[in-house]
Amino acid sequence: MQKMKIYIASSWRNQHAVEMLTALLREKEHEVLSFVENNYESGHGAEKGIPFEDWMKTPSSQKAFVYDTLSAMTADLVIYISPSGQDASAECGMAYAKGVPIFGLYAKGEDFGLMRKMVTVWFDRYNDLLDKVQEFAQAFIEND
Repeated sequence: MQKMKIYIASSWRNQHAVEMLTALLREKEHEVLSFVENNYESGHGAEKGIPFEDWMKTPSSQKAFVYDTLSAMTADLVIYISPSGQDASAECGMAYAKGVPIFGLYAKGEDFGLMRKMVTVWFDRYNDLLDKVQEFAQAFIEND
């Protein structure tokens, strides 16, 4: 059976939600591309080992940039967890430009403006999002 490749676009402030959603999606046998896991060894995360501007000059930041952009553009589905920042918004823009569907998980404080129209469908509850992912995956597999 073909696995669906899913990228979760979000902010480090949502690290735990990204990790939990990653685990739930993997239980359903999806391949999840995790920006969080990709950065475990780099010292970059909620608590950065060095100032952000210094980290931006490291090979680790280049690795993260390539991973995040390629993941957003080559996934079969992008899930956006809000509220997030400019990086997640840019990743959604890349996915949208490539025709990758985007499912959004709405949270209080979301300030995604007009560009929220890139999101195929918004969900208020993660359970509803997971149900829709399963529907989408079934259609994806049948059409592959």
